[in-house]
Amino acid sequence: MTKRFIDLTLTVRHGMRGVAIEPHTRIDPDGYNTTNLHLYSHAGTHMDAPLHFLEGGATIDQWPLAQLVGPAQVIDLSAVEPHGLHTVDDLLPHAAKVTPGCRLLLRSDWSLHADLPDYRPDMPRISVELARWLVERQVALVGVETPSVASLRPENKGELTEVHRTILGGKIVIVESLTNLRELRQETVEFIALPLKIDGGDGSPVRAIAIEEG
Repeated sequence: MTKRFIDLTLTVRHGMRGVAIEPHTRIDPDGYNTTNLHLYSHAGTHMDAPLHFLEGGATIDQWPLAQLVGPAQVIDLSAVEPHGLHTVDDLLPHAAKVTPGCRLLLRSDWSLHADLPDYRPDMPRISVELARWLVERQVALVGVETPSVASLRPENKGELTEVHRTILGGKIVIVESLTNLRELRQETVEFIALPLKIDGGDGSPVRAIAIEEG
Protein backbone atom coordinates (compact mmCIF):
# COMPACT_ATOMS: atom_id res chain seq x y z
CA MET A 1 0.00 0.00 0.00
CA THR A 2 1.37 3.39 -0.97
CA LYS A 3 1.66 6.22 1.51
CA ARG A 4 1.32 9.93 0.88
CA PHE A 5 3.31 12.30 3.12
CA ILE A 6 2.07 15.87 3.57
CA ASP A 7 4.23 18.49 5.27
CA LEU A 8 2.12 20.53 7.70
CA THR A 9 5.00 22.74 8.86
CA LEU A 10 5.77 26.36 8.05
CA THR A 11 9.33 26.84 6.80
CA VAL A 12 11.57 28.38 9.46
CA ARG A 13 13.40 31.30 7.92
CA HIS A 14 15.41 34.31 9.02
CA GLY A 15 13.15 37.24 9.81
CA MET A 16 10.15 35.12 10.77
CA ARG A 17 8.73 36.27 14.10
CA GLY A 18 11.11 34.98 16.76
CA VAL A 19 13.69 33.58 14.34
CA ALA A 20 17.22 34.72 13.49
CA ILE A 21 19.55 32.54 11.42
CA GLU A 22 23.19 33.58 11.21
CA PRO A 23 26.30 31.98 9.71
CA HIS A 24 28.73 30.57 12.27
CA THR A 25 31.35 29.01 10.01
CA ARG A 26 31.65 28.69 6.25
CA ILE A 27 33.46 26.27 3.96
CA ASP A 28 35.62 29.21 2.88
CA PRO A 29 37.63 29.77 5.08
CA ASP A 30 36.63 27.33 7.86
CA GLY A 31 36.24 24.15 5.83
CA TYR A 32 32.59 23.47 6.79
CA ASN A 33 29.22 25.19 7.13
CA THR A 34 27.52 25.68 10.50
CA THR A 35 24.79 28.08 11.57
CA ASN A 36 23.59 29.80 14.73
CA LEU A 37 19.83 29.45 15.25
CA HIS A 38 18.00 31.86 17.56
CA LEU A 39 14.50 30.49 18.08
CA TYR A 40 11.59 31.83 20.10
CA SER A 41 9.97 28.82 21.77
CA HIS A 42 6.69 29.48 19.96
CA ALA A 43 8.08 30.38 16.54
CA GLY A 44 6.52 29.01 13.38
CA THR A 45 4.74 25.67 13.65
CA HIS A 46 5.07 24.86 17.33
CA MET A 47 3.72 23.01 20.34
CA ASP A 48 2.66 24.46 23.69
CA ALA A 49 3.55 22.85 27.00
CA PRO A 50 1.28 23.28 30.05
CA LEU A 51 4.03 25.45 31.58
CA HIS A 52 3.25 28.04 28.89
CA PHE A 53 0.17 29.17 30.86
CA LEU A 54 0.12 27.09 34.05
CA GLU A 55 2.46 27.87 36.94
CA GLY A 56 4.33 24.65 37.71
CA GLY A 57 2.82 22.94 34.65
CA ALA A 58 4.47 20.11 32.75
CA THR A 59 7.29 21.04 30.37
CA ILE A 60 7.62 20.32 26.66
CA ASP A 61 9.90 17.35 27.25
CA GLN A 62 7.26 15.76 29.48
CA TRP A 63 4.49 15.34 26.92
CA PRO A 64 4.00 11.56 26.39
CA LEU A 65 5.30 10.69 22.92
CA ALA A 66 2.31 8.43 22.29
CA GLN A 67 0.08 11.50 22.52
CA LEU A 68 2.03 13.25 19.76
CA VAL A 69 1.81 10.46 17.17
CA GLY A 70 -1.23 8.63 15.85
CA PRO A 71 -4.52 8.89 13.98
CA ALA A 72 -6.01 12.38 13.71
CA GLN A 73 -9.43 13.55 12.56
CA VAL A 74 -9.44 16.43 10.07
CA ILE A 75 -12.35 18.80 10.75
CA ASP A 76 -13.14 21.38 8.05
CA LEU A 77 -13.96 24.71 9.71
CA SER A 78 -12.76 26.83 6.80
CA ALA A 79 -16.09 28.67 6.52
CA VAL A 80 -15.24 30.69 9.65
CA GLU A 81 -14.92 34.47 9.22
CA PRO A 82 -11.77 36.44 10.14
CA HIS A 83 -11.58 36.78 13.92
CA GLY A 84 -14.53 34.43 14.10
CA LEU A 85 -15.05 31.82 16.79
CA HIS A 86 -14.91 28.05 16.43
CA THR A 87 -17.84 26.95 18.59
CA VAL A 88 -19.29 23.76 20.03
CA ASP A 89 -22.02 23.96 17.38
CA ASP A 90 -19.32 23.79 14.68
CA LEU A 91 -18.01 20.54 16.13
CA LEU A 92 -21.35 18.87 16.92
CA PRO A 93 -21.76 17.47 13.35
CA HIS A 94 -18.43 15.71 13.94
CA ALA A 95 -19.12 14.71 17.54
CA ALA A 96 -18.92 10.99 16.77
CA LYS A 97 -15.25 11.48 15.93
CA VAL A 98 -14.49 13.44 19.10
CA THR A 99 -13.82 10.57 21.48
CA PRO A 100 -11.45 10.11 24.44
CA GLY A 101 -7.83 10.11 23.27
CA CYS A 102 -8.57 11.43 19.78
CA ARG A 103 -6.48 13.99 17.92
CA LEU A 104 -8.18 16.81 16.03
CA LEU A 105 -6.78 18.94 13.20
CA LEU A 106 -9.00 22.00 12.74
CA ARG A 107 -8.76 23.20 9.16
CA SER A 108 -9.35 26.92 8.73
CA ASP A 109 -7.06 27.62 5.73
CA TRP A 110 -5.72 30.53 7.80
CA SER A 111 -2.16 29.42 7.03
CA LEU A 112 -2.69 31.13 3.66
CA HIS A 113 -2.39 34.36 5.66
CA ALA A 114 0.95 33.42 7.28
CA ASP A 115 2.85 36.19 5.50
CA LEU A 116 0.06 38.77 5.68
CA PRO A 117 -0.46 41.52 8.31
CA ASP A 118 -3.76 40.00 9.45
CA TYR A 119 -2.25 36.60 10.36
CA ARG A 120 -2.11 37.33 14.09
CA PRO A 121 -4.78 39.98 14.84
CA ASP A 122 -7.59 38.64 12.65
CA MET A 123 -7.20 34.88 12.95
CA PRO A 124 -10.22 32.70 13.84
CA ARG A 125 -9.96 31.09 17.24
CA ILE A 126 -11.39 28.52 19.64
CA SER A 127 -14.13 29.76 21.95
CA VAL A 128 -13.93 29.26 25.71
CA GLU A 129 -16.98 26.99 25.53
CA LEU A 130 -15.38 24.83 22.84
CA ALA A 131 -12.18 24.59 24.88
CA ARG A 132 -14.21 23.25 27.82
CA TRP A 133 -16.09 20.84 25.53
CA LEU A 134 -12.82 19.43 24.18
CA VAL A 135 -11.62 18.81 27.73
CA GLU A 136 -14.93 17.15 28.65
CA ARG A 137 -14.51 14.89 25.60
CA GLN A 138 -10.96 14.02 26.76
CA VAL A 139 -9.33 14.98 23.47
CA ALA A 140 -5.59 14.20 23.39
CA LEU A 141 -4.37 16.79 20.88
CA VAL A 142 -5.73 19.73 18.93
CA GLY A 143 -3.91 21.30 15.99
CA VAL A 144 -4.81 24.63 14.37
CA GLU A 145 -3.67 26.64 11.36
CA THR A 146 -3.45 29.83 13.39
CA PRO A 147 -0.56 31.14 15.52
CA SER A 148 -2.67 30.62 18.64
CA VAL A 149 -5.79 28.73 19.69
CA ALA A 150 -7.09 31.99 21.20
CA SER A 151 -7.21 35.63 20.19
CA LEU A 152 -3.93 37.57 20.29
CA ARG A 153 -5.62 40.97 20.32
CA PRO A 154 -4.63 42.93 23.46
CA GLU A 155 -8.25 43.54 24.40
CA ASN A 156 -8.86 39.77 24.46
CA LYS A 157 -6.08 38.87 26.90
CA GLY A 158 -8.55 37.28 29.31
CA GLU A 159 -9.85 35.01 26.55
CA LEU A 160 -6.28 34.11 25.55
CA THR A 161 -5.48 33.06 29.08
CA GLU A 162 -8.69 31.17 29.77
CA VAL A 163 -8.67 29.17 26.54
CA HIS A 164 -5.04 28.12 26.97
CA ARG A 165 -5.42 27.30 30.66
CA THR A 166 -8.55 25.27 29.96
CA ILE A 167 -7.01 23.21 27.17
CA LEU A 168 -3.58 22.75 28.71
CA GLY A 169 -5.09 22.15 32.13
CA GLY A 170 -7.09 19.36 30.51
CA LYS A 171 -3.82 17.74 29.38
CA ILE A 172 -4.57 18.40 25.72
CA VAL A 173 -1.56 18.97 23.47
CA ILE A 174 -1.78 22.20 21.47
CA VAL A 175 -0.07 22.46 18.06
CA GLU A 176 -0.28 25.90 16.44
CA SER A 177 0.60 27.43 13.06
CA LEU A 178 0.03 24.26 11.07
CA THR A 179 -0.24 24.64 7.31
CA ASN A 180 -1.49 22.73 4.26
CA LEU A 181 -4.47 21.06 5.91
CA ARG A 182 -6.35 21.89 2.70
CA GLU A 183 -4.10 19.39 0.90
CA LEU A 184 -5.33 16.45 2.95
CA ARG A 185 -7.66 14.15 1.02
CA GLN A 186 -8.77 11.89 3.85
CA GLU A 187 -10.78 12.63 6.98
CA THR A 188 -8.46 10.48 9.10
CA VAL A 189 -4.69 10.72 8.75
CA GLU A 190 -1.66 9.58 10.68
CA PHE A 191 -0.30 12.69 12.41
CA ILE A 192 3.19 13.25 13.80
CA ALA A 193 4.40 16.40 15.56
CA LEU A 194 7.61 16.15 17.56
CA PRO A 195 9.07 19.04 19.58
CA LEU A 196 12.68 19.58 20.50
CA LYS A 197 13.45 17.87 23.81
CA ILE A 198 14.05 21.08 25.76
CA ASP A 199 14.62 20.71 29.49
CA GLY A 200 12.05 22.87 31.26
CA GLY A 201 10.65 24.20 27.97
CA ASP A 202 7.32 26.03 27.76
CA GLY A 203 7.05 25.24 24.05
CA SER A 204 9.03 24.26 20.99
CA PRO A 205 8.99 24.45 17.20
CA VAL A 206 7.94 21.12 15.70
CA ARG A 207 8.08 19.28 12.39
CA ALA A 208 4.50 18.24 11.78
CA ILE A 209 3.46 15.82 9.04
CA ALA A 210 0.41 13.84 8.01
CA ILE A 211 0.48 10.42 6.34
CA GLU A 212 -2.37 9.17 4.17
CA GLU A 213 -2.72 5.52 3.20
CA GLY A 214 -3.61 4.26 -0.24
